[in-house]
Amino acid sequence: MKKIRAGVIGVGFIGVAHIEAMRRLGNIDVVAIADPVDGVGKAERLGVPKGYLNYKEMLDKEALDFVHICTPNFTHCEIALYAMDRNVNIICEKPMCVSVEEADRMIAKAKEKGLVNGVNYHNRWYPMTAQLKEMIKAGDLGTIHAIYGEFSQDWLLYDTDYNWRIESAESGRTRAVSDIGTHWMDLVENVTGLKIVEVFADFKILHKTRKKPVSAVETFVSSNTKIEYKEIPVDTEDHANVLMHFSNGAIGSAVFSQIIPGRKAKLAINIAGMKESVTWCCDTCNEMWLGRRGENSQIFEKDPGLLNEKVRVNSGYPGGHGEGFPDAIKNNFRAMYADMGKPGKNPDYATFETGRHELVLCDRILESSRKHEWVKVA
Repeated sequence: MKKIRAGVIGVGFIGVAHIEAMRRLGNIDVVAIADPVDGVGKAERLGVPKGYLNYKEMLDKEALDFVHICTPNFTHCEIALYAMDRNVNIICEKPMCVSVEEADRMIAKAKEKGLVNGVNYHNRWYPMTAQLKEMIKAGDLGTIHAIYGEFSQDWLLYDTDYNWRIESAESGRTRAVSDIGTHWMDLVENVTGLKIVEVFADFKILHKTRKKPVSAVETFVSSNTKIEYKEIPVDTEDHANVLMHFSNGAIGSAVFSQIIPGRKAKLAINIAGMKESVTWCCDTCNEMWLGRRGENSQIFEKDPGLLNEKVRVNSGYPGGHGEGFPDAIKNNFRAMYADMGKPGKNPDYATFETGRHELVLCDRILESSRKHEWVKVA
């Protein structure tokens, strides 16, 4: 089996998750990482052969087949263009960049070079969300008339909670919507085959200013640790309520929030058809709730023998053995790497075109929140 040479740029939580997923695929060698904060030390601790402080040096020296971009949003476009000029395939964290204009540049370069281009919208790659997509295609739910749900977290509840995503110069013009809302929107559009065509949004900024540590602070510190802060203004949303119209006339609604106490990363979708309704939640990702009028409701548990033949590849373990977040990422990367040298026109994974669509949705949702009216997506 030919080994594919891969590198990772940005090695925080999600960068490490990328490395773990690639190693599980078997045919991927993670040969280098780049991170301006202790890139060499991180490489040593993760067992990666080479570590760099500068991504350009890594790309110039390592002859990579793929690079994974796991850095702050505002850097994605510059890094991707530099890598693609060196004929390196790209897997990018979401959102793929901070503007539609940047997305267009990335799409054009990927087409020019004939390179695989993917965005890590991994939620479509759980065994049960992939199964739901096939059930909807087969008509099991009937005509879909309502879609609703949430993606809720609590990690930015307090005014002392700080992360680079707070600052729009680094994250883009939206935050809760682009950071977690795009996961929800990509999932519902992918499994239903429908598109969001109109939106009405209401935003809340809980803290108009936040306390940013003056110096770098470890993620977990003692409550007795004295930290010096400075106040910074906040201009991106902590919470968004979004109403939606879908391409078949279905109505939808969703909450995207980073300030719900006790919610760590709850993504839930509810899809109602004329025959059946379905609920899937990442908290119980190995099952779906199925409901029909006049019949007992059911729980469909993950079991490869019961899954559609097309999606069994997404289940690596027998029934009763849970698969979750790391497995969905692995499944996503498996599909992307399989396209090396022959990128498909309509692959099952999210491409730069998908990423651009999500940026358009973010822009329209932001516009609606400012105008307080329905805004068409197209």
